[in-house]
Parts: sequence; structure tokens; C-alpha cells
Amino acid sequence: MTAMKNTTASPRALGYYLPPEWSRQQSVLLSCPLNPATWPDNRPAMDRAYAAFAAAITRFADLRLNCVAAAQEHYRSLLADAGADLSRLRFHDLATNDAWCRDHGPIILQHADGQRRAVLDFNYNAWGGKFPPWDLDDAVPQAIAAMDDLPCFRSPLFCEGGALEVNGRGTLLTTASVLLNPNRNPGLSKARAEELLMDALGCEQVLWLPGGLAGDDTDGHIDTITRFVAPELVLTAYDDNPLSPNYEVLKRNDALLRAMRLHDGTPLEVIRLPMPEPIRPENWREEILPATYANFLITNGAVLVPTYRQDRRDQQALAIIAQAFPTHEIVPIDCYDIIIEGGALHCLSQQML
Repeated sequence: MTAMKNTTASPRALGYYLPPEWSRQQSVLLSCPLNPATWPDNRPAMDRAYAAFAAAITRFADLRLNCVAAAQEHYRSLLADAGADLSRLRFHDLATNDAWCRDHGPIILQHADGQRRAVLDFNYNAWGGKFPPWDLDDAVPQAIAAMDDLPCFRSPLFCEGGALEVNGRGTLLTTASVLLNPNRNPGLSKARAEELLMDALGCEQVLWLPGGLAGDDTDGHIDTITRFVAPELVLTAYDDNPLSPNYEVLKRNDALLRAMRLHDGTPLEVIRLPMPEPIRPENWREEILPATYANFLITNGAVLVPTYRQDRRDQQALAIIAQAFPTHEIVPIDCYDIIIEGGALHCLSQQML
């Protein structure tokens, strides 16, 4: 791994690490959905849902939007209509190919001294070359690093932010279906992947699940299935319907998680999070959408949770997440019009520490 500012040392060697998402955040970064090829049949409804999400963020953190100058007034108006605190809004005249900022945005590392920060920049190829072009998205981390005057570490791995879950105490949870996929890192061994991930993220241990949800363009990001909510506790998506295409993989993941130990030997505590009923769009590229309640965003005393207009399932999931975060406000965000493109709240956002 190389880094800007004339050093070849890794973030880990220099004392940097990826903090857990429940750490205090300065702001949340989004990339506005400017690509007309995305959400082609429901763009007005999606824009309103997106604005509602962005407005909710401004209740708890500053909001930064990657958005070309010509579209900024449109999104400012949408956010105003959604009740956003516009005093907490900052635009960046930065073009992107797509809206999934979790995956193309900067990953913010913190130094052990609690003061310094840095940007981690993985290689990015739109989930294994599925949705070209991706050149603008791949340039976002270095652009933000320059904007914020932060050192920028460049990793040789092809990886996305949605593939990474950390507990802040040395453990990373990820999926083999993403990091070891030939469409990203051909020929990469698990041992070498672990070495590169630990060096990049300041971790001591990598725990692996085999894969994720049916219909997931990402090949199985961890942030759609299993999330750390405390150093020793995860919420994991679980489907109790044997006819569901996700039944077997989530059952296997659940069993693997219950057998896992953290690097100090502590057993991992596992709480099951129900899946929504399958959402099957007509005339779309996937038979089933990867709708999940696990794709929530934690930010400054709140958890923003995707919902899917399924009252019983939505309320069940919200109650479980509320129990896992007893000191946080739980904020439901309707993602019915967002999920059509394959992601929800966590996929759209990237926290800035």
C-alpha cells in the first residue's frame, strides 16, 4: 500500500484505524442521484424519498452533497420541501457516475491520538465492472481528501465501503463473495486479502461470511446482511420462510456468526433481524430486490432505518433495532421508491468523522 505525502507505510503502521459507525460524526456525505439511467420509471418519487432521507440526516449531523453546480438548486429545493435544516447543508461541485456514496466515497480513518484523520481510497470498478462508466466515482475519495487537506492512503484492493463492518476493537466482518470475487481481485488469496485489509483498516482480525442476498448487484455486501451495533454484538438478517431465495444463505450465515469469536476470544452475540417480504419488480434486471432492514445508517444519537410499506415487518424490525440502540432515536425512512436500484440508506451514505 502506498500513501500520499511521500510515505509507503500502511495506515495501520502509522496508527490509523477505521472507527465503528457509532463514533461521533462531523458530517454525512451523499452523492446526488444525477444519472438519468437510474430510477428511470420513478424519478420524482425517488427524489422525494432521497430528500426525506437527506433532511433527516440534518437533524443529527452536517450534510455534504456531491452535486454538480447545475443541479444544486434542484436538490436545495427538494431538501427545503422535505424540512431539511439548510444551515447544515454544504454542496461540493463534484460529478459522480452513480448515487452509491457508501461504495465510492472516502473511507475516513482516525488516528490513535484521537486528533488526526486520513482518507482510505480503495480501487473501485462498480461492483466488478457491472455498470460502466465508473471513472468519476473512483475519483471521489482523492477529491475529498484534497478538499479537506487530509492524507490519502491508496489500497491495491478493489473494494467498496459496503463490504466493511468493524467493531472498533480490532475486528472486521466481510464477505468472501465480494473481496475474493475474480471480478474485483482475481487470484487474491484469503490470507493476502486479510493482510491487506488489516493494514488498510487498522484491524487485528477478519471474520468472513460466504455471501449475501439474492438480487444484490454488489455480489453480497455485508451492510445488507450483518451489522455491528456494539463491539460484541451484531444484528443479522434472517429469513424464516423456506421458500425464500435468501433462506439457506441467511441460515448458514446465522450459524457461522454464532460460532465466531473475536480476536480476544469473546463470543460474538447475534440477534436476528427479520427480512421484509420479497419485493419482486416487473420488467427489471433482477427477479427480486435486495430489500433489507440491515441497511440502516447510524449517526450521532440516531439510527435511520429503511422501511418498505410492510407495516407488520417494518414495525417488527424497528422494535428490534430500537432494543439494540436503547440510547438512540430510531427514525424510519420509506425506501420503497429507493430500493428499485438495489440499495437503501447505508448504501447511499458515507459518514465523515
